[in-house]
Amino acid sequence: MPEILHVDLENRGYDIVVGERLLAKAGQYMLPVLKGRNVIIISDSNVSRFYLHRLSNALEEAKIRFRCLIVPAGEATKSLSSFAKLMEDLLEQKPDRRTVLIALGGGVIGDLTGFAASTLLRGVDFIQIPTTLLSQVDSSVGGKTGINSKFGKNLIGSFHQPILVLADVSTLTTLPRRELLSGYAEVVKYGFINDPDFFAWLEQNGKNIIAGDTSLQAQTIMKSCAAKAAIVAADEKEHNIRALLNFGHTFAHAFEAETGYSDVLLHGEAVALGMVLAFATSVKLGICPAEDLARAEKHLNDIGLAVSPLAIRKDWNIDLLMEHFTRDKKVADGKLTFVLTNGIGKAFIQNNVIPDVVYQTLAEMCKK
Repeated sequence: MPEILHVDLENRGYDIVVGERLLAKAGQYMLPVLKGRNVIIISDSNVSRFYLHRLSNALEEAKIRFRCLIVPAGEATKSLSSFAKLMEDLLEQKPDRRTVLIALGGGVIGDLTGFAASTLLRGVDFIQIPTTLLSQVDSSVGGKTGINSKFGKNLIGSFHQPILVLADVSTLTTLPRRELLSGYAEVVKYGFINDPDFFAWLEQNGKNIIAGDTSLQAQTIMKSCAAKAAIVAADEKEHNIRALLNFGHTFAHAFEAETGYSDVLLHGEAVALGMVLAFATSVKLGICPAEDLARAEKHLNDIGLAVSPLAIRKDWNIDLLMEHFTRDKKVADGKLTFVLTNGIGKAFIQNNVIPDVVYQTLAEMCKK
């Protein structure tokens, strides 16, 4: 039986449904939240080959009228040019304000579709059907939508909550191991932020989660979504504690920008590196035990995630990485803000971080 978690946001609350073979019943879950019977599915060229027919069959069974728009797969699709084309293609379908968009795919599709929904006709509803571990445990929940700029990741976007999230664990069976590992980085993040017991559980079960144990995967998704939903409910627009969810991400986004938002470095892989850097910076500041850094590195390494930027490439430009930090969304009055930690499960937001300390940490990690 699927499990249901409610995200409590007053009149914008919604359910997250987690279970196996949910796509076959997707129409039944959608009917109670649809304003009408018209939806537009947005998917990418990879995911659509595997799952569009299952979703189409479920919608036909529920007598929900649908149309499909397919965009290229990959992070490059989260661009202004791709967004502009998608909006024109959507408007060509003559939607009205009762039309609902459905994001069928990973984080790129969810972010792009959500942003499109927030702007189409000044705002329409959308449904998330995440098909990757990363999107099921993180990006599909919480209402952050957006696209990338040449100046940085997700700098153009909006907060726009979905009306339903359907996380079908069965879709993980077609994911390459590398994509599973990328998603796992966002899972372990929740343990690093404020749940040391969850991290200990992952130390025991992580390898089986990656190996495909569907029961453990479902538990992982529910635990992760519950952790994120609690923070989002307390701070929907990221005025304070929601920034904790960016643990490791300021570093990660800089690494992603310097690798051209390409397959050279997947988002979760960048987050794993970023979390190690956040621990290392905290150790250098004398606020985190070195043993916790070592424990974090060991687990990520044992799972199969790189813990050194040098595993990705040997010629990082520290000055360029530092420049990316100045464009981070958490920067205030030109002062660097990072999510740092006092140890596993003890993350906190630190304003006005001394740039020299960050530079030294980066130099040590990127020049070994």
